[in-house]
Amino acid sequence: MREIPPISEAEYEVMKIVWKYEPISTPEVVEKVMEKIDWKPNTIQTMLTRLVKKKALQTRKDGRVFIYTSLVPEHEYVEQKSKLFLKQFFDGALNSMVLNFIENDQLSKEDLAELREILSERDTKKGGK
Repeated sequence: MREIPPISEAEYEVMKIVWKYEPISTPEVVEKVMEKIDWKPNTIQTMLTRLVKKKALQTRKDGRVFIYTSLVPEHEYVEQKSKLFLKQFFDGALNSMVLNFIENDQLSKEDLAELREILSERDTKKGGK
């Protein structure tokens, strides 16, 4: 897997908008972020500039506005962050994390039922191969 640039929590909020609506212009990013978070337009523009410098976003000029597209696919970013989280807190063991949630009553009956269903589907798929 390729190296993904570090993205702060604030920058991640901007990235989520770009991933959802790309290609997207600066005014559109500002509008959509401000619908969710009470940030000033200059703050959002600063985040966009940082993300371009980090090579998480690319930009092109279209008339008087900049258009942004991602250079980091969302699924790759989430996968890398998930693996890092597991390694940092659970020595990379997914079963330890799930067990921790179960033992601390973090999973509802609905969550557990969904997890059982997912595991059952996986078993069925693997059995069919």
